Amino acid sequence: MATLHDVLQTHVDNGALPGAVAIVADRNGMEEAAVGFAHAGDTVPMTPDSIFRLASLTKPITAAALLMLVDDGQVGLHDPVDRWLPELAHPKVLRTPASPIDDVVPADRPITVFDLLSSHAGYGFASDFDLPVMHALFTVQKDGREPQSFPPVDEWMAALGAIPLLSQPGTAWLYDTCSAIQGVLIARASGHSLPDFLSERIFEPLGMTDTGFTVPKSERHRFTSYYRQGEDGLKLADGPNGQWSTPPAFPLGSGGLAGTAGDWLRFGEMLLAEGVSTDGHRLLSTESIALMTTDHTTPASRKFGELFLDGQGWGFGGSVDIAPIDAWNVPGRYGWVGGTGTSAHIVPSTGSIAILLTQVGADSPVPDPWIRDFWSYPTTLEGPTAG
Repeated sequence: MATLHDVLQTHVDNGALPGAVAIVADRNGMEEAAVGFAHAGDTVPMTPDSIFRLASLTKPITAAALLMLVDDGQVGLHDPVDRWLPELAHPKVLRTPASPIDDVVPADRPITVFDLLSSHAGYGFASDFDLPVMHALFTVQKDGREPQSFPPVDEWMAALGAIPLLSQPGTAWLYDTCSAIQGVLIARASGHSLPDFLSERIFEPLGMTDTGFTVPKSERHRFTSYYRQGEDGLKLADGPNGQWSTPPAFPLGSGGLAGTAGDWLRFGEMLLAEGVSTDGHRLLSTESIALMTTDHTTPASRKFGELFLDGQGWGFGGSVDIAPIDAWNVPGRYGWVGGTGTSAHIVPSTGSIAILLTQVGADSPVPDPWIRDFWSYPTTLEGPTAG
């Protein structure tokens, strides 16, 4: 039977990946694999503590941080967000999804914190990229894999507030943008920058020492290079001294973090333990964990963004499996994938966690072969120890 190392090594050997790190863990133990190299054409070996651009694996962490403010009583789930985000007060909504961006009507109600957490605020990517409002959104919601391309937060919020909503608040699931807005809300409601809030409330308590919006110079020898697929093979998109070497003007709650597989494992363990760290420190209430990992979509709301979902609904910050489209779709499986070639999920019913970090960007919602092979690998282990 192939090991986790064997599964990943196949894709390194055929040239699809320079390298990868993966972890599969459950109540019986953990299997970990580090294969290939940190940089294409180099001899620096991949190691379990190699640092990757997490991309959208940031989203669950941001949602958890916002729920901490809910648990603290500083923010209410059904509070209108314009108290902290005046740029989104009195939003206008397109008359129909295909309408020109100046054909609008008033919103039926304000955007709420719940709308942002569940990605139903009316902002975000729809399946149809040719809609006029999508062309407008693309000028603001740029590629999250290039954090230095975003302007300062206030400038970004002003530009976003000038774009109409695709749908009435609470009616359509749309991808990505709500997670970026969540990061702004956290900073404004808490009075701390998003990096400082995440560090104090999540990273330090969980021992996520290698996760952040920048990679310190002292640790860049562990930072992998990032590639995009081109006609003639892999093309370097960002190196260790690139976009994560200096603080971004806008720390992206939708995808700006870099970190290790081991760090995300600690976060996943906290989710499985219903908000408690391995050393007994409670970060989130059981109620907030339940809200994170419960599907908040309907068939009607999913149709707008169904391109991004496959047998899945959406909780807070991540997808929730609801239909057995493929063998890996386990009802209640929670997590997400990142555009830099990353994947992380938990399965509460089995107590399992599966994390894959690679350096090759995804340019389609259709999972690459190495991700499909990883998802097909058993996520439950036999015996008290494994790997």
